[in-house]
Amino acid sequence: MAIDARDEALLGRAVELAERGRRRVSPNPLVGAVVARGDRTLGEGWHAAYGEAHAEVAAIRAAAGEALEGSTIYVSLEPCCHTGRTPPCTDAILAAGIGRVVVASDDPSTKAAGRGLGILRDEGVAVDVAVPTSDVAVGARLQNQPFRKHAKTGLPWVMLKTATSLDGRLATQAGDSRWISSGPSRDLAHRWRTEVDAVVVGIGTALADDPQLTARVADAVRQPRRVVFDSEARLPLDGKLVASAAEVPVTVIATRAASRSATDALRASGVEVVIVSGQNEHDRVRAGLAELGQRGVTSLMLEGGAHLAGAFFDAGEIDELRMFVAPLLLGGRSAPPMLGGEGVERIADARRPLEVTREPVGDDLLTIARLKEW
Repeated sequence: MAIDARDEALLGRAVELAERGRRRVSPNPLVGAVVARGDRTLGEGWHAAYGEAHAEVAAIRAAAGEALEGSTIYVSLEPCCHTGRTPPCTDAILAAGIGRVVVASDDPSTKAAGRGLGILRDEGVAVDVAVPTSDVAVGARLQNQPFRKHAKTGLPWVMLKTATSLDGRLATQAGDSRWISSGPSRDLAHRWRTEVDAVVVGIGTALADDPQLTARVADAVRQPRRVVFDSEARLPLDGKLVASAAEVPVTVIATRAASRSATDALRASGVEVVIVSGQNEHDRVRAGLAELGQRGVTSLMLEGGAHLAGAFFDAGEIDELRMFVAPLLLGGRSAPPMLGGEGVERIADARRPLEVTREPVGDDLLTIARLKEW
């Protein structure tokens, strides 16, 4: 049967519920679910934490005491049909006697990709999927971009976070960058760190700033893996990253140019060292991302300087840009720009965002440019 306005509203509620799992469920997707009969909601649920009950099971449990035979369950992502840390959601739906399943978005992973919906149809359950171009379907897909990219490519979703002056500089020509952005902007960036699996910088930033790269917010439920692209394994053993590697993981992405003594010393200090190869920098970026993806990293925030950002740009591996523009003018012929790398030769070759939004944050203007959709 066709999806009507009531169905879309309940799907929207499922997408809204899914957000409650943010920062807690990766590498799983965000999922919300609503069980209803007619105009009456019987139970709501969401995937609250990795390893815990999925949204469909949570919603069915919330409807305990209700007769669910012939009811409808609305889910933001198609139900799983495989056994992982929890049993298949399709089994729970069938056991509850639910008669109809309405889904906002597909699951592109190889273990799903329509299989769960096929199982439900074969068992006589009515299945309806939102029109892919509808607002609720688009919203459900955008909610899970890291999961979707990782499922399709094996690579993490990459968000470039940067702060520039009005004239597009990351620092003065003397290298001073503290602080271009305002306090509220920096606070927001720390919150973003809690939402990704990893924070990435280049060795130049690590040497210049000796950063911690942790999420310094009161309600952080986890810390991101800290990753340094460091071709020669020069990360200082007495720096903050190495000193805290036992508490929060640190990964160095190095190349064969790194000496054995340097990599051995880092490993002995608790740092994971991964050696990648490639003909050029952007090949090595892709190789590093593949290694991170194999380790379950589905999302990362790229921070740091123009050099590494340019390599990611040249590799075509920036999915979203979040840029704070501060009301400052720095000038300087040698002041670093936002992006280095090779870039494009013609305006016709420029990367054009799918969507751009802007909002004030403190004294700054935050621009969010979505470059890809997965």
